[in-house]
This record gives sequence, structure tokens and C-alpha cells, in this order.
Amino acid sequence: MKTLELIRRLRKLYGHAKCSLDFENPFQLTVATILSAQCTDERVNKVTPDLFKKFPTPAALADASQKEIETLIKSTGFYRNKSKSLRGMAMAVTKKFGGEIPQTMTDLHSLPGVGRKTANVVLGNAFGKPDGIVVDTHVKRLAFRLGLTRETTPEKVEIDLNQIISRKDWVDFPHWLINHGRRICSARSPKCRECPIVDLCPRKGLQIGLN
Repeated sequence: MKTLELIRRLRKLYGHAKCSLDFENPFQLTVATILSAQCTDERVNKVTPDLFKKFPTPAALADASQKEIETLIKSTGFYRNKSKSLRGMAMAVTKKFGGEIPQTMTDLHSLPGVGRKTANVVLGNAFGKPDGIVVDTHVKRLAFRLGLTRETTPEKVEIDLNQIISRKDWVDFPHWLINHGRRICSARSPKCRECPIVDLCPRKGLQIGLN
């Protein structure tokens, strides 16, 4: 019952929430999600317009030089590794999948630079058919704080969440938690006194002295 009430309240609070990465097609979302590793979505959104303008398709990106890509994405951090991942992904999509981003977890996971989290982002937000719940740092932190899991690795947290969250909410649920994590339940200084779901949180007493 607690989970159902949590879902109800999160939907009411953040029902408008969506993927904060800007994209127009599955290819763009795949690129943006790879770039978002260890980088804010806001920074990625500042970088991708010029990147997509110069390399609008997987084939164009596959033909780009390492240096060209590095120059465009440098501000996202870890740009050398990300450049290699982007070129490798684009080459694989072009050669193995006819220039179209694949629509299965197995195929997406086979692409360079695409882990399970990235694949879930693309499957859910670009194709509307998630294989599981996206677990980023916000989702991992809040799921643990809210008592939805006792696990500490993204893969195991996802397994727990997939079992208790209705499949119809798999795409939206992480967006709700991400918004709540950014606004209220931050990593270092959670605003528990302002939290509209604090009564559902087993950690509330640690933060604001509630009994």
C-alpha cells in the first residue's frame, strides 16, 4: 500500500516530468545519453545542437574524425572516451542495423558505450517500450531512502523496482524520482521539512527529528 500511495503522490507532484535531455529521434537520444555520463543534462543540451547539426545521422557521425567529435563534446568531460564510444556506436548502427537505432535491449547493449541504463533510457523514452526502470544516481538514492530497495548497485536496484512498480509506470517513475531528487531529496542536504512525501519515508526521523 505504501508503494501505491507513493506512486499516487509522485504522479500528482511530477506528472508533467519527462526526459530532460533534448532529442528529436532515437539516434539523438542515444548520443545525448552517452554524453550525460558524469555530466549534467543541462550541459549536454548545450553541446548537442552543434553536434547534431554537423553529424545528423549515424553514418555522418561514423565518418567523423575523433578530433572533430572531441572538439564539439569537450565540455561534457571524459571527452576522449565518449568520442570513441560515439564513433563506435555510430559505426555499429550503420553497419549492423542499417542506420537505425535498434529496439531491443540485447541489440542496444551490443553497441559501444551503451550500457543497460542508456538502453533503458532509449527504449522507454524514444520507443515507449522499456525493458526496465532507468536507475541513475537520483533514482538509486531515493529508492534506497524510501525503503524500496536495500541494494546499492544500479542493476540490483532496478530488479527490485521492476518487481514493485507497475510496468505502465516504468518510463515515468524515474522522471518523478529525478525531479524529486533535484528539488527536495538532494544527496547532501535533503529538505525533509519541505518534503510532501516525508510521512512515507523511513529515514525521516534521521533528518528532522520526527518520531
